[in-house]
Amino acid sequence: MSPARRGLFVTFEGVEGSGKTTQAELLGQALQARDAVVVREPGGTELGERIREVLLFGGMEIDAEAEMYLFMAARSQLISEVIRPGIDAGQVVVADRYPDSTLAYQGGGRGLATYWPPAFPKPDITFLLELPVEGGRMRQLVAGKKADRVESEPSDFHDRVASAYDRLATDEPQRFARMVQNACGWSRRAPPVMQPIGTSSSRWCRLNSA
Repeated sequence: MSPARRGLFVTFEGVEGSGKTTQAELLGQALQARDAVVVREPGGTELGERIREVLLFGGMEIDAEAEMYLFMAARSQLISEVIRPGIDAGQVVVADRYPDSTLAYQGGGRGLATYWPPAFPKPDITFLLELPVEGGRMRQLVAGKKADRVESEPSDFHDRVASAYDRLATDEPQRFARMVQNACGWSRRAPPVMQPIGTSSSRWCRLNSA
């Protein structure tokens, strides 16, 4: 009897308006043969969706640390109910945001001391969609999207978030795939020494063969 096939965990990160949700959904559709599961943060569970409403649309002032722990509580529930069971079942799990968002937004944007909880599984690969902050905000404006509480923060906050993402990707080049947009869509921004996509990492190989 052959061993059970291990699942694959993929996450998407980036500043507001970079297209994370769209790309996560497209990847999930492309991998339906693997019974892909697409989740968003905060959300994806009954608790997570309630926390999402409070955090993004509740219209109340929220302390920065309280905000961070609410995001983490929603994430913990999502891991317990959806992410870990999906990985254990051999599925492809695609997440629109994950703890890197906390490190970037609450750590970089708000200046809090942040960390990655040991109980939170690491993704096999994280796609960082790199788009200038103003470009992302313009895309949201053109689309007519009403800004939520976090999106409404001033530009300097979002600049700090982008800088934090840059540091995170620099610190973990084996996990992050830094993507830039061009006329044909998104492509990988290769570091100075990098083999072609599909050969440089077992994670890419597993994704390509999923």
